Amino acid sequence: MGEELIAAAISKIVNAGGLAGAATLVWRDGKVIQTAAVGWRDVESKLPIERNTLFRIASMTKPITSTAALMLFEEGRFALSDPITRWAPEFSRMRVLHSRTGPLDRTDPAERPITFEDLLTHRSGLTYGGFHAGLLASAFKEALGGDIDSDVIPDDWIAGLASLPLIDQPGAAFHYGHSTDLLGLLIARIEDAPLGDVLKRRIFDPLGMNDTGFTVPVAQRQRRARAYGFDDAGRLIARLAGPGDSFLPERPEGMTYVSGGQGLWSTLDDYLSFARMFLGAGAVDGVRLLQHETFTLMVTNCLNEDQQVKARPLLEAGHGFGLGVAMVLDPVKSGPRPVGGGVGAVGWPGGFGGWWRADPNDNSVLIFLAHNMVELEQLFNGIGLGVYDVIAQFQVLASSLLL
Repeated sequence: MGEELIAAAISKIVNAGGLAGAATLVWRDGKVIQTAAVGWRDVESKLPIERNTLFRIASMTKPITSTAALMLFEEGRFALSDPITRWAPEFSRMRVLHSRTGPLDRTDPAERPITFEDLLTHRSGLTYGGFHAGLLASAFKEALGGDIDSDVIPDDWIAGLASLPLIDQPGAAFHYGHSTDLLGLLIARIEDAPLGDVLKRRIFDPLGMNDTGFTVPVAQRQRRARAYGFDDAGRLIARLAGPGDSFLPERPEGMTYVSGGQGLWSTLDDYLSFARMFLGAGAVDGVRLLQHETFTLMVTNCLNEDQQVKARPLLEAGHGFGLGVAMVLDPVKSGPRPVGGGVGAVGWPGGFGGWWRADPNDNSVLIFLAHNMVELEQLFNGIGLGVYDVIAQFQVLASSLLL
């Protein structure tokens, strides 16, 4: 019954024009106990969502990049407390804004360097330009190009980010932003290889994640879900491009910049392979990505109480944040986002409507994938919010299957 109700909940929003389609999966104890594929990966061509449909997973990329970074940490390539300036000397003289709405030249010196731990916990003082208006937003756009696919080459992107002022002192508070993008490019410098190649060698190939990457091979592009958003009246429309070309369906040929924070494509089953690592204390089916001690660091809250409060609404009450993932600290206080579930459940959602959770309390993984390409301003005006209601329903209905 729960399986049918999950499909029905998605169908309801699809039929109402609130979403093109979505795919879900529930796994527990070695078995997929639910999967649904509802709606359209291409509305105009009437191509349906399928279990193997490829979605751009946005910030669900961040836990993967963070895992790769922690693999390097285990090998002694850096310490969490190390300044990133060893690998990115561009960040040697950072400045901190007096006001996020004021002049960009009114700054104070950073009190200390940004560390690798700052990047992993989003306490670097870095931000996203799209979270701001006016001078700061314009400066980010000029320096960095597109939010996800950028024509700026990696070294110039790093230099451009370093030229922008921080919005807070390093280590002071949780500020969601380009920390994981920078971390990914530092991984590439440390490994002297493109980030996509590093992730493939260290994570995707060992786990059999053959459909995950920053680009989709030509032969598989018919499996992609198109980018859908809304016009200002709330009507579902195809999004060929958005601010910073974030919604382009595929990267242009020859682009060298990759977003370790937002750029991957993946599928239900591929992401399941990765998410199961959080039930195996760093290992999946005998393939160990992280040693137990490192894995424990990753899933342990690093934010103090004041930082947790100030991180809302990204971190609802009852949640903390470790090294690349959020976790439930108090299920009585916690809502469904960003994780939900029991104490120790972990996850991190994606801005395009993706969500996942690995919960060691019942050895389960829940995954929801969709393309809900919505502007921040539209969200503030109540457009495109339906997917979050469906994700909450999915959590409740999936929980009934796990009883």
